Amino acid sequence: METQTKMIRVAFSSQKGGVGKSTFTVLAASILHYRLGYNVVIVDCDFPQHSLMQFRERDLKAVMENENYKKMAHRQFSEINKKAYPVLQSSPEAALEQVERYLAGAVPMPDIIFFDLPGTVNTPGVLTTLAAMHYIFAPLSADRMVLESTLSFLHVLSAVLMAGGHTQIQAIRLFWNQVDKREKSMLYAIYGATVAALGLEVMRTSIADSKRFRKEGEAEGKAIFRSTLLPADKKLMEGCRLDLFMDEFLRILNL
Repeated sequence: METQTKMIRVAFSSQKGGVGKSTFTVLAASILHYRLGYNVVIVDCDFPQHSLMQFRERDLKAVMENENYKKMAHRQFSEINKKAYPVLQSSPEAALEQVERYLAGAVPMPDIIFFDLPGTVNTPGVLTTLAAMHYIFAPLSADRMVLESTLSFLHVLSAVLMAGGHTQIQAIRLFWNQVDKREKSMLYAIYGATVAALGLEVMRTSIADSKRFRKEGEAEGKAIFRSTLLPADKKLMEGCRLDLFMDEFLRILNL
């Protein structure tokens, strides 16, 4: 999928569910779009549940019903004069064509398009769509099943698709998510050696385990974390190292 205007296609992807793919898609998209000035689009390909479309609907309802949300949304719009980023719904196999149709009439054109895909590569269209990404980020947790499944999945992408020149992927990066301070650092060193042996790279920044990742757009006092309409609060980002993660994320994308 190529257009005259250069734009970056990104996916947070893994074969395991519950590791943070959709959460990080929303967090990154909202920070980039509402705080950093980029134009963003999300394509929700997670058929059939389409969790990000449901997420957007819940956010819109919350803004209408919650005075705190309403004030934050109004203040944000007044400051940046920018609409909410679109969330498109598609199946994995139709996602690239869906984006092309959207781009034909898009104003402004997006700088970054995020694809939220199902967690199984056997789903029709998943591998084809992943091969069209420029960057893939894969969350890892210190769980043997998650690690083995994720590494097997990424090894196929890097060793087969990328090595054979059958993809537009420029970089694949893994990152540690839900890192518990009580876990021994030696465990991560062992897992890190396994990752390195496969020729895969892990981001320097790890994400600390935090209950806020399990909250769907709830307002914590006067702060907000995960929302498709507002960026994560800066103090909450610092608490789990999401601020450092986004800095590294932007460097990888050369932004």
